[in-house]
Amino acid sequence: MVITGVTVALIAGFTTFLVRTAIENANQPKTPLDILGFNPDIIGNDPRIDALKADAASAMQESKLAGGREGRKPFGPDDNVEIPKEAPGGGGFLPADFPPGSSPDPGSNKALGKQMNAAMGWESEWGCLEKLWDKESHWNERAMNRYSGAYGIPQSLPGSKMASAGSDWQTNPATQIKWGLGYIKGRYGSPCGAWGHSQRVGWY
Repeated sequence: MVITGVTVALIAGFTTFLVRTAIENANQPKTPLDILGFNPDIIGNDPRIDALKADAASAMQESKLAGGREGRKPFGPDDNVEIPKEAPGGGGFLPADFPPGSSPDPGSNKALGKQMNAAMGWESEWGCLEKLWDKESHWNERAMNRYSGAYGIPQSLPGSKMASAGSDWQTNPATQIKWGLGYIKGRYGSPCGAWGHSQRVGWY
């Protein structure tokens, strides 16, 4: 009977601890990623993906230099981006048709990005994010890098990685931005960290 009483006391004490911990966690101030409703995957440095990005950056630079030697028009911002006829698949997702009659609205996407960036507490780094995704995709949710296959506003490689932010990653700018902000936070700490890396090596 003594053993039973001790067991009951231990169970009651542990239950009280779990309830108290749950209440304390619920009362903790929300972090920016909680506010955005996004729990990003652990962001690691994948050498294979980094190598693909580096190769793409090198190919873009070679194309730019070749164009100058051959007297072609200066390397333009759209030379590295194409708009596919359908959203790419991958990660268990089939290629998806874009909504009929719809077209990208980079201006609206940028305005949304500015709001979501501010929700992360990065108001002072908006200029870095704006320039970074201008360079990467021109804020077009359908942009695909012709050299690496990276996709979307943040140029996720592969694009299906953005599914961790929502199953509508192929066509929804908000989902893409949400994932991109999580990626930047996890790997570079902030937009200016990502922009600085991009400026140094040509990719982020």
